[in-house]
Amino acid sequence: MEAFTGDSFFEKVYDVVRLIPSGRVTSYGAIARFLGSGGSARMVGWAMNSSHSQLNEIPAHRVVNRIGMLSGKHHFGNPDFMQKLLENENIKVENDQIVDFDSVFWDPGKELETF
Repeated sequence: MEAFTGDSFFEKVYDVVRLIPSGRVTSYGAIARFLGSGGSARMVGWAMNSSHSQLNEIPAHRVVNRIGMLSGKHHFGNPDFMQKLLENENIKVENDQIVDFDSVFWDPGKELETF
């Protein structure tokens, strides 16, 4: 997996998140499974919380919980900002949940299997 050269787990998470296409989302657990740490979804969440202080932009708004809820929205400064970022990418959100989650879900385990 030469695209994932970061030394730390957080850096590997950031490498994956940067590959999520605009208009698509993934889950904390899907990233953890892809990185071979299936039980580390919470750690992926911590990485997303820390991503806001990184020099290179990380589209953390594209990472949600396993049912499409915007569980990390409070880490964007304004609780509506995550939803606005998603809506700018034509992802519909109602009551803090992505509408038609399955249709916009991006699974790194399937999408990046050639790495």
